Amino acid sequence: MNAKKEAEDRVIRHHTPITEKEGAKRWVVPKGYLYLLEDTCKGCGFCYTFCPKEVLAQAEHFNAKGYHPPEVVDVDACVMCRFCEAVCPEFAIWLEEKEEDHG
Repeated sequence: MNAKKEAEDRVIRHHTPITEKEGAKRWVVPKGYLYLLEDTCKGCGFCYTFCPKEVLAQAEHFNAKGYHPPEVVDVDACVMCRFCEAVCPEFAIWLEEKEEDHG
């Protein structure tokens, strides 16, 4: 199974209380979760162009606005550097760390 297919298999539609926006895609990454509001994306490409670990790539499909959003192609490579979230002008991508289970 290739990395892109494995990443697609791990995507979960999720509502997160942090943004209170529904429809975010969520991928499980080694240290937490990567979220994407696909229809908020304007297809600038900053997130996948500058990702130091090449976790993201331009999707072949279009979002509701007619842009190619990013997609996760190597979920295991994500080190949660948060650069994608820092460069996104639309705040369409973000990461959350997994909560530690202390019990």
